[in-house]
Amino acid sequence: MILLRTVMLLCMLSFALPAAQAQAPTSAASSDENSILLTVFLHHDQSKNLSEINQELKKNGFYDQFPPQGVTVESWYVVMGIGQIVTLRVPAGKLREVNVALENTAWGPYRTEFFPAYDYKALAEEQRAKMRNKQP
Repeated sequence: MILLRTVMLLCMLSFALPAAQAQAPTSAASSDENSILLTVFLHHDQSKNLSEINQELKKNGFYDQFPPQGVTVESWYVVMGIGQIVTLRVPAGKLREVNVALENTAWGPYRTEFFPAYDYKALAEEQRAKMRNKQP
């Protein structure tokens, strides 16, 4: 099960990362060096249908509270059979606000998982260029 989850995560990120990286920063938070990328898995409660999930999200104020102000959505995908995968750029001081917003509004309709990350694109491109120029 863990191996399957890992493979699925890698596959999803391979699709999500290029789209997120192609976007220009949309706020001061997205260019802040003290920000982290936080991928949030929102696993649907499959005992409820979509209408019931949406009613509970509305009642909980999910769309009013998530994401908190100052947090940038880098990508937001629906992945069939899993739920939604949201990648946020979170200033370090806002991490608690993200957690509390999800605890107050998403718990119930969703089961949540969090995966912190960092932007490696520039370093990866630099390393790739170095490795391509090396002679065996």
